[in-house]
Amino acid sequence: MKIHLSRTVGFVTLWLAAVAAAIGLAVVAPSESSVMGHVPYFVSHAFQHKLSGTPGEAQPDRTLALITFKRGQGVQADSWINGLNLRNDHSIAWMRMPVLNDPGTDSRRSAIESRLQQSYPQDTEHSKVMPVFTNRSEFLRSAGLEDTNQCYAVVVNRQGDVLARVAGEFDASKAELLRETLTGQR
Repeated sequence: MKIHLSRTVGFVTLWLAAVAAAIGLAVVAPSESSVMGHVPYFVSHAFQHKLSGTPGEAQPDRTLALITFKRGQGVQADSWINGLNLRNDHSIAWMRMPVLNDPGTDSRRSAIESRLQQSYPQDTEHSKVMPVFTNRSEFLRSAGLEDTNQCYAVVVNRQGDVLARVAGEFDASKAELLRETLTGQR
């Protein structure tokens, strides 16, 4: 009788452990919206603060971020701006987001930010530039991006979840995927 009872207790304990593990995995498993990645909290907070500070515009649910890592990638970002007609189509909220290794001091960050702002026309794109000073490797990992060798066009929601992303230069089929995600059809 003792052997049968201890065997039953063993099976029940094993079963309870399996149920607990399944519940634990369900709680920590990523949601569908965050499977593609998540921009770091401080970036999403600054991003939304900058967008909400845009005069006369409501804060969007979804925003297109053109993420670059190197100087020459501005050409790829420009291909998205031109291909999606972002300068004239105000139905798409967008932002240029150069990701830079943090220089370590506020004065150096300010100097870099000033140089970046000067490279864009004040009337159209000046307010759309949001440099991110961080560890690039951590940013890549968090946002679910592959490498720093190309520009990324990424749709981000208010919580910083990456809902869609494409890499490289403008492409009509990639643009359609981004438009569908931006309008909530995807």
